[in-house]
Amino acid sequence: MSSNDVPDHAGPAAEPPAPDALELTLEAVLFAATEPVPLRDLRAACAESGEVERASVEAALARLETRYADRAIELVRSAGGYRFRVRSQYSGSVRAARPERPQRLSRALLETLAIIAYRQPVTRAEIESVRGVAVSSGIMRGLQEREWIYVVGHKELPGRPALYGTTRTFLDDLGLQALDQLPPLDEIRDLADVATDAGLSLATDEASEADDDGDGEGDAAAAGESREPS
Repeated sequence: MSSNDVPDHAGPAAEPPAPDALELTLEAVLFAATEPVPLRDLRAACAESGEVERASVEAALARLETRYADRAIELVRSAGGYRFRVRSQYSGSVRAARPERPQRLSRALLETLAIIAYRQPVTRAEIESVRGVAVSSGIMRGLQEREWIYVVGHKELPGRPALYGTTRTFLDDLGLQALDQLPPLDEIRDLADVATDAGLSLATDEASEADDDGDGEGDAAAAGESREPS
């Protein structure tokens, strides 16, 4: 009998093990969540299955992350905890299927946010010094209403100007666990890419310029569209 006549006993590839009760519980909780879920809350959710050890829950989360490695949905960990989100390459398709208009942010707002993120704590005057132009009250208000920045203190100068820093919500929306995960300034991508990864769209230059005196959101009022709520 030639080597070509030898029967193949390899059989089909082994199926990955089915998810256990712990994985299924975590999957259900994370799918139902509208914001990142802290590890302590995930452990509490698993109490019914009798498994609340931190190491066991983290191991189940790692298995769940691997299970979704080749799917359009990914499991990510940010400052606020764990959550499922659509992979960035599919965000355009998801937005196209939604009837509502996506949030549109002005370049001025994103530039202001970037300065705060990289130079915090920083005053409004210092932001204006870096940008070379005045920062409107609308932009600062818009960032605070989104809970991306907050007043961390006041600088010991005449008038005691407010010092701004970024929030945990900012990290969660960008899928980061800590500020040191921000890319180096010399490697940061175009602001339009940053906005897209965060599920946002960058307003046109005309809308951005008009919005420097507004609330930081690109608007299409001239076309009869309503402003997206913050």
